[in-house]
Amino acid sequence: MERQLDAYCTHLRSERQVSPHTLEAYRRDLNKVLAFCSKESIATWTALDIQRLRQLVSRLHQQGQSSRSIARLLSAVRGLYHYLNREGLCDHDPANGLAPPKGERRLPKTLDTDRALQLLEGGVEEDFLALRDQAILELFYSSGLRLSELTGLNLDQLDLADGLVEVLGKGSKTRVLPVGKKAREALQAWLALRALANPEDDAVFVSQRGRRLGPRAIQLRVKAAGERELGQNLHPHMLRHSFASHLLESSQDLRAVQELLGHADIKTTQIYTHLDFQHLATVYDSAHPRAKRSKGSE
Repeated sequence: MERQLDAYCTHLRSERQVSPHTLEAYRRDLNKVLAFCSKESIATWTALDIQRLRQLVSRLHQQGQSSRSIARLLSAVRGLYHYLNREGLCDHDPANGLAPPKGERRLPKTLDTDRALQLLEGGVEEDFLALRDQAILELFYSSGLRLSELTGLNLDQLDLADGLVEVLGKGSKTRVLPVGKKAREALQAWLALRALANPEDDAVFVSQRGRRLGPRAIQLRVKAAGERELGQNLHPHMLRHSFASHLLESSQDLRAVQELLGHADIKTTQIYTHLDFQHLATVYDSAHPRAKRSKGSE
C-alpha cells in the first residue's frame, strides 16, 4: 500500500506539479488512512470500503478533528483512488458519496445596543470624510445592507423624503428598505458635501477625488471607526448582523427580518434566533428569582 502511495505522490509532484505545501498536506492525510488500514488489518487499497472509511471519519471527528480537516482528507482519498483506478490497480472509490460531519455553525459577531449607539454617537466632525463615514455607518446599521449593496448604491436608489432605499442584492434581486431617522439625517448632511468632490457618476459614496468607493475602502473606513470609537475590530457585516439581531430582539418577527436582509432561505435568518436566545437567557439569569443561586448552594 505504501509503495502505491509513494507512486501517487510522485505522480502529483511530476505530472500534476502540485506545490510542496499541498503535497505535504496530501501525504499527511493519506498517512492517517494508511495507519488506520494497518491497525485494522486492511492489506490493500482494494480492501478499503466505504464502511471502514466511514469508521475512520467517525473516529477522527470524535478526536476533535474539524469538518474542514476531514473534508480535506476525503478529498485526498478521492484523488488517490482516481489515480489507482486510472492505473488499473483498483475499481472503486470508498470516499464516493461520503461527506464530512457537519461543522457547528458559528454565530455571527454583533455589537450590543449600547456599543452600537456608542459607535454612532461618537464625536462627529463636520468635514467631508467624517460626514461621509457617518452616513455609511448609519446606513449599514439602519437598513442592514450588505457591503456590495452599499458599494453599488446610486443616488436614484435613495428616497430620503419617504425614508426608503432600493438595493440590488444577491441574484440581482431588488428590495426596498426603510431608512431610519438618524440615517436619513446623516445622509442629508453627507449629500450636501458630496458635490464638492465633482463625482464621476451617481455613486452615493465617493472619494475626495470623486470616484465611487470600492469595498476595500469602505471596509477600512469601518475598521478605523471601530478602533477609534470602540477600541475593537469592526467590519461591515458586523453592523448588518447587529441590525438583524436587534430587530429580532425587539420584534420577534423572523419573516420580516428575512425580507429586510434579503435572505432567499429562512434557515439563513434562523441563526439570529440563536443570538436572540442568548439575549433571553441572559435576561432570565438576571431576572428570574430561581436563577439567582449561589455557586455553592446545590
